[in-house]
Amino acid sequence: MTATAPAPSTARARVTAFLPRLALVLAALLATLFTAAAPATAHAALTASDPTDGAVVATAPAQVTLSFSEQVAMGDDSIRVLDPQGKRVDTGELRDMCSGNTVRYGTALHTGLPNGTYTVAWQAVSADSHPISGAFTFSIGAPSATDVSLPTAQAGGGPVGIAYGIARYAAYAGFTVLVGGAAFILLCWRRGAAERPLQMLVVRAWVTLTAATLAMLVLRTPYTGSGSFSDVFDLDGLRAVLETKTGASLVSRLLLLGAAALFVAVLFGVYARRVAGLGPDEADRADGADGADGADESDPADEAEGPDDTSDLTFGLAIGGAVVAGGIAATWALSEHASTGIQPGIAMPADILHLMAVAIWLGGLAALLVALHKVPGIERAAVRRFSRVAFVSVLVLAVTGVYQSWRQLGSWSALTGTEYGQLLLLKVGLVAVLLGIAYVSRRWTTRLAEAPTDAEAAVASVPAVAAVGQGSDDVSRETASGAVSEGSDVSRETEPVAVPADPERAAQLARQRAARESALEKRVRDADPYRAGLRRSVLAEAAIAVILLAVTTVLTSTEPGRTMEREAGRGSTATAVPDRAVKITLPFDTGGPNGKGSVRLELDPGRVGANTLHLWSESADGTPFDLPEIKVAFTLPAKDIGPLPLVPERAAPGHWTASGVQLPLTGEWRIDVTVRTSDIDQTTVQKTVKIG
Repeated sequence: MTATAPAPSTARARVTAFLPRLALVLAALLATLFTAAAPATAHAALTASDPTDGAVVATAPAQVTLSFSEQVAMGDDSIRVLDPQGKRVDTGELRDMCSGNTVRYGTALHTGLPNGTYTVAWQAVSADSHPISGAFTFSIGAPSATDVSLPTAQAGGGPVGIAYGIARYAAYAGFTVLVGGAAFILLCWRRGAAERPLQMLVVRAWVTLTAATLAMLVLRTPYTGSGSFSDVFDLDGLRAVLETKTGASLVSRLLLLGAAALFVAVLFGVYARRVAGLGPDEADRADGADGADGADESDPADEAEGPDDTSDLTFGLAIGGAVVAGGIAATWALSEHASTGIQPGIAMPADILHLMAVAIWLGGLAALLVALHKVPGIERAAVRRFSRVAFVSVLVLAVTGVYQSWRQLGSWSALTGTEYGQLLLLKVGLVAVLLGIAYVSRRWTTRLAEAPTDAEAAVASVPAVAAVGQGSDDVSRETASGAVSEGSDVSRETEPVAVPADPERAAQLARQRAARESALEKRVRDADPYRAGLRRSVLAEAAIAVILLAVTTVLTSTEPGRTMEREAGRGSTATAVPDRAVKITLPFDTGGPNGKGSVRLELDPGRVGANTLHLWSESADGTPFDLPEIKVAFTLPAKDIGPLPLVPERAAPGHWTASGVQLPLTGEWRIDVTVRTSDIDQTTVQKTVKIG
């Protein structure tokens, strides 16, 4: 008689046919998002303004304009102009004046503004999704006192910033555990799909990622705006967020999480029922090579859908899950640092691979820890397979991490001289510690593979314990103890005693049974010293991974070192700040006897308009040096102004002063100081300062 292979169930056939289609749709969506992503530079910066910072204008301007280094998102209240009493004098209407590569926004001012000092406060969102802000002043007619203080708080700070940061961390953690847990099941331990602890781990990770994404979406308006929690109810603000790149990424993530929910349902539904009937040996063959034979003969439905069919479903879940996970990772890559700066076309795929590698390694580590703690029956082969998967993930992590570090830093000095570089060094140190502990775990894995399997035989008692209490009301406390004793000799009483009708007593017996089951699981779990050692080392890895994710979350919201160094390069000259004088020291050597000394120069207030100049000269031993002659000249090379000569008046031995020193424009002014120490010994020293 010829045997006929049973046909797959209708449900399985539908799932298998649907997964490739889902993968194609998500791949098309991902390709569309990549195509739409435009290159930019990391963290926008204010490059110019009209009026300029500290400018003194003769008549009131009609508008205030701001220019940025890259495209930014701004709203009607993004630019505010305040008079000396703190009253708004702008119309509140944003003017988009962008043209070509020029990014410029402005706001109109009311007419008839009186003389005085006005404050401009602005706030925007750069292309990498991070809020930026700043403020400066200008004066009409002449500077005046003002009741407005320049804001010191950074955009995105305060309680709302803390809440948003917590949501970002929860999103990273949820993604890591969701992807890593599912990958651990499909790549390392297929039978784990039927284990309740792993199911709860993955489902909770999905819930965490979904809740964190929703929280980021509703907190986005106050995070980039007022910083008040009440703005989470601002529907107009939410609508504006949805029109931004960050809002689109968050919505796309929610849609992809819907697809992930379907993936999880299939993984812990059809797939879990399929692998639940496999014994440890059959599961090991199914994990190690596709098309393993064997099924649970007690279930005709499972017999009809044997392990051969499981391999096809595993492949479909792996492809569909990889596309969904890659799409979710892309929602970060397309809206944060990877989408800005140099080589975004390479950086975004590299960032996706980086996130996926981190998730498979650290998330798989969490799944392994739960399995070692809650499921003593996990096969040693599963642990060995995870060790190989983790090794490949670390290689991908290293390659993509080195590239991203070079891209965001640009120089060795940025590695130690910027906050981004210092955080990156901390992250590298944590990864090194994690790899060290992983090496210890790998040694425990080798010992576990070489050890005898006596401890694994005791695991058979666990299902018997789980069955206790599932029968009718005649199941007794002693009967439960007897069932336990078959595998572990926990109790030797087997005489049946009826369960009392008293609900309180029945609950007490249930708690006792649960305690005995927990004690038995712990005894089986600790019976193998190699397994216990591996569990401790994996727990240490997981603890370091939690800290590593926190550092990574902070790192993704920190301005890249390449950008910080570029901005520092622009401001490397001495800079005047509001209401603070420019102070510089210029050493000199005329070459003659007693020709060495220094000149201290103070320009107060160091801004456009009238200034007071003070000069002090000291000899090499620090005593006042009463020079025969000293002269000063100011030059603005960028505007071809100067030199503007000045001969200060002697106020005291070694001290000269001049009032009413007029500097007409802002910019980088070169100050030339000429000193003469004798009739023939003379030299000129110079310094460039930024007049704001």
